[in-house]
Amino acid sequence: MGVPLIGVVGCGRVGVSAALQIALKGLGDIVLLDIVQGLPQGEALDLSHMASILGLDVEITGSNDYRDMAGADLVVITAGVVRRADMTRMDLLQKNSAIVSDVSEKVKEYAPSSRVIVVTNPLDVMTYVALKKTGFERERVVGFSGLLDFGRFRYLVARELGVSRSSIVGPIIGEHGDSMVLLPRLTHVLGKPLTSLLPKEKIAELVEKTRKAGAEVISLKGWSASHAPGAGVSLMAEAILRDTNAVIPSSIYLRGEYGVDGVCSVVPVVLGSSGVKRVIVLDLDDSERREFLRSVEVVRQAQQAVDKLLH
Repeated sequence: MGVPLIGVVGCGRVGVSAALQIALKGLGDIVLLDIVQGLPQGEALDLSHMASILGLDVEITGSNDYRDMAGADLVVITAGVVRRADMTRMDLLQKNSAIVSDVSEKVKEYAPSSRVIVVTNPLDVMTYVALKKTGFERERVVGFSGLLDFGRFRYLVARELGVSRSSIVGPIIGEHGDSMVLLPRLTHVLGKPLTSLLPKEKIAELVEKTRKAGAEVISLKGWSASHAPGAGVSLMAEAILRDTNAVIPSSIYLRGEYGVDGVCSVVPVVLGSSGVKRVIVLDLDDSERREFLRSVEVVRQAQQAVDKLLH
């Protein structure tokens, strides 16, 4: 086998951060794609200089032509508009559905054997759009967000407990959005449930802070997160390209798992060379299940709106 080729579509902050992290891991050669003339070429040159300084022998190129990602093994879709204060959720849904739809058709044409990681928001619905428009098996199209949301929760919990962040493990399920479902009962610090380490009120406070973390980043620095998403995308890319079988919470089209059919939602999955090798079904209690189904319903309604937009 030759060196893997990774296409990154969209040269905004998230796309470039993802490309940077992928390059640092030496996962393969990278082609950056964007509609803005000169932007992907300039970012690729800058990243190539970085790689040279660090002694990394990865080829990084930029292009405005999708033909340059022909035969890509992995495609990361970050293209889309960022929601402004004057935009409704439906405005964002409409604009990004059109963008992701177009990108997905190009992926189908030029990288028909690729695995796809969707990063564009609203995440779960854009994963659904990419799946429909590529026509790929559901296992080859996954959405990134679980690592980001759980990473934010892990950051807060680690600070509260005074322990290493790496000691905290746990799942996250549901929509990437306000209805995301964190599972403190199933979150552990070296085998000890979080619910036995912190009072209920404190956990509820940390969960709420996690849900608002993205907005906090925007309010402080004036634009959305990029470093954290880039790091998370690179871990998913590594799991796929190196066939590590890592268990990573990812958005996937559910077909009966958790009693849900026909909706993209974040759940724990085993990621490897074929994409999603297995969906892990957690043992949820009644309260957790209700919360999850409410979250799924938010995505289902958005998917129905998208179906009308795309027809």
